[in-house]
Amino acid sequence: MEQTMKIAALVPIRHHSQRVPGKNYRPLAGKPLYQYVIETLLACSEIAVVVVDTDSPEILEGLQRYFPQVVALERPQELRADTIPMNEILLYDTSQVQADLYLQTHSTNPLLRSDTIRRAIFELLRQYPTFDSLFSVTRLQTRLWDQLSQPVNHNPAILLQTQDLPPIFEENSCIYLFTRSTLLARRNRLGERPLMFKMEAAEAWDIDEELDFLVADVLLSHRLKAEGNA
Repeated sequence: MEQTMKIAALVPIRHHSQRVPGKNYRPLAGKPLYQYVIETLLACSEIAVVVVDTDSPEILEGLQRYFPQVVALERPQELRADTIPMNEILLYDTSQVQADLYLQTHSTNPLLRSDTIRRAIFELLRQYPTFDSLFSVTRLQTRLWDQLSQPVNHNPAILLQTQDLPPIFEENSCIYLFTRSTLLARRNRLGERPLMFKMEAAEAWDIDEELDFLVADVLLSHRLKAEGNA
């Protein structure tokens, strides 16, 4: 792949949230949550177009007012149910906006940095087609057990320090890179040869529960103050 290829960023955003009501447009460190990831994507010169797919009137209105350069797709009724897989939504989005490569992220990752996105894009472009897609992960080095009380990554009879345990990597849903052909062939963002992209846990904070929102607010406020933006 060449770096002159067109890259489109996709951000699917739902209006409602079951565990944190209204989280996607709820104020976080001074502005609506969804605005952070959009600003991060717009700061990446490698991305030709940012696309938001949503069923939220508040977010559609906010996009028109604050981000007129963003392509806003109103999600079709048939794709709004909680049971619709994300890959089906992405199939719709990629049919509406043409690109050579698609990057998908979430509004619930407000701590994700533009430089990290750039590195992910560079890594896949550099190693394509050895790897045909990319997903971001967070390194874990802690003692893990399964639901049957069996150790996953350690021997309880040998008490190693956690930093000496073999690392396990968690798919953190911050960054996916894929082509539409992969999505069509596999009904999945991940191709046959996905590249695992490691990133810092501090950027991978995902807002899924109320506690996550409160912690992210503190972390983001601290970052903005340190950078002189508060």
